[in-house]
Amino acid sequence: MIPLTAEREVLLVRQYRYGTEEFTLEIPGGMCDGDEEPQVAARRELIEETGHDASEWFELGWVNPNPAIQNNRCYTFLAEGVVRVGEPRPDENEAFEQLRVPLSEIPDLIDQRRITHALVVAAFQLLSARS
Repeated sequence: MIPLTAEREVLLVRQYRYGTEEFTLEIPGGMCDGDEEPQVAARRELIEETGHDASEWFELGWVNPNPAIQNNRCYTFLAEGVVRVGEPRPDENEAFEQLRVPLSEIPDLIDQRRITHALVVAAFQLLSARS
């Protein structure tokens, strides 16, 4: 999800990714547990990874992450009115640094290759297509 504060700042997480052996700048996210609906999973992941929740949720769309070998979908939600509701509760193998970045700076972060995760770039494209 793209968590957006009242000040129009995006709450981002920075975490280590073993595949590229580097830290990446991303939006919070994760997988659905069992039959969990995507929006329910998005809200749970936002609370777990950041300790924040949102007052309004809007589905922006979905993409197929890798249709050559996978049949899953990656849903993107805009979470507006994000506020802190508690402490983050990451899984035992997760560690996050949180950052707030003005939404207006996201295109530059993508252009500068500071945001390189393909699904995160796709999420911001879905948001841009709605604006």
